[in-house]
Amino acid sequence: MAEADPVTVPQADSEAPVRHPAPRKRGRMLAMFLVPLAIVAAGLWYWFGSPGEVSTDNAYLKLDVVSVASEVPGKIVKVHVTENQLVKQGDILFEIDPAEYEVAVSQADAQIAGAQARITSLQADVHATAADVAGARDDLALAEANYRREKELMDRGFNTRARMDAATHAVASARDELSALQADVVKAQAQLATGSQVPGVNPDIAAGQAALAKARLNLQRTVVRAPVAGRVTQVSRLQIGQSAMAALPMVSIVEDRGARVEANFKETDLKNMRPGQKAEIRIDAYPDLVLKGHVDSIGAGTGSEFSVLPAQNATGNWVKITQRVPVRIAIDDPSSRPLISGLSTDVTVFTNDK
Repeated sequence: MAEADPVTVPQADSEAPVRHPAPRKRGRMLAMFLVPLAIVAAGLWYWFGSPGEVSTDNAYLKLDVVSVASEVPGKIVKVHVTENQLVKQGDILFEIDPAEYEVAVSQADAQIAGAQARITSLQADVHATAADVAGARDDLALAEANYRREKELMDRGFNTRARMDAATHAVASARDELSALQADVVKAQAQLATGSQVPGVNPDIAAGQAALAKARLNLQRTVVRAPVAGRVTQVSRLQIGQSAMAALPMVSIVEDRGARVEANFKETDLKNMRPGQKAEIRIDAYPDLVLKGHVDSIGAGTGSEFSVLPAQNATGNWVKITQRVPVRIAIDDPSSRPLISGLSTDVTVFTNDK
């Protein structure tokens, strides 16, 4: 028989390498540990902020806005500005129809002229009445002399009672006439007199002068001018032919100067905040623009205190909410971009700044 081939049995290699966990698996486990830790750390950083500074994104650019209204009512006849136009203080914005106010000036002039004519007439009456007073004094003197003669004749028995009564009546009539004329003089002089409020000026003329001044002022007010320099907005309200009401805002001017930031910080951020501390301002509209500023003032009350419907915590349905306090941030740097009122900003205040 042929010999069978020998069977080779593999022997275990006593020097085989020991298997270790794959590096990928170790990295995955490390990531599973570090990622949540990083998220927690980021959340804590966002919530508590970095030491020595507090930040808020609840902040907005503010500029002073002046509402311009006509001081007299009337129809708009001219508009001199367009939307977003830059104006200087004193520039004409629009004009009111002046016809009615020109008539008022003419009426005031006529009132003064009438008062002057009355004064001239009164002065003439005073002079005429003064002459009548002199004549009345002469008549009285004549009547008294005639009475004395009649009295002497009566005492001698050469006169009648009727003639004596007539002489007595003549004296009384002359005295009454003189008294009446003197009263007319006093009355005319009183009408010509001036008061202590406007010495040297007749009251009727003073009233006319006041009416004329008011009429001229109203006529001047038909030309509405810019009270401040800035950019004009809401010009669409100005339409030729539209009636303007007195004290009703017709157009607004956003002032170029006085830009600031109204930042609403959480009440827990105010512990170390003081006026004068430096601040950094970032505007959402201009991501690359960073402005320097400082804390100008801290509000006297929270936003809820000045709301239209403040919270009533005494009702029993009460949940404690972190309040926001308005903080005014003054802008120290000139901006290379236009500052528009209402833009959203991020503000950081460095509370460790001395």
